[in-house]
Amino acid sequence: MSDDVWARDEPASPCVKICLMHPTEGLCLGCLRTVDEITAWSQLSPEARRAVLSDLPGRAPRLRRRRVGRASRIAKG
Repeated sequence: MSDDVWARDEPASPCVKICLMHPTEGLCLGCLRTVDEITAWSQLSPEARRAVLSDLPGRAPRLRRRRVGRASRIAKG
């Protein structure tokens, strides 16, 4: 029996099971979605899901790591 019976014509969730929200940017560190997008995902139309997915790559630069602790002090010289 084929798994095609369960196939859907909609984008799958980008969740990678690393669910931790950035405290200031409000984005999940795993999938880059907002809490509202994550909550609404199952109710979104395929078009709305595609729109969210197309925005995700542009969000990654907002989460660049800041150097803290010893690494920060060394970098400042």
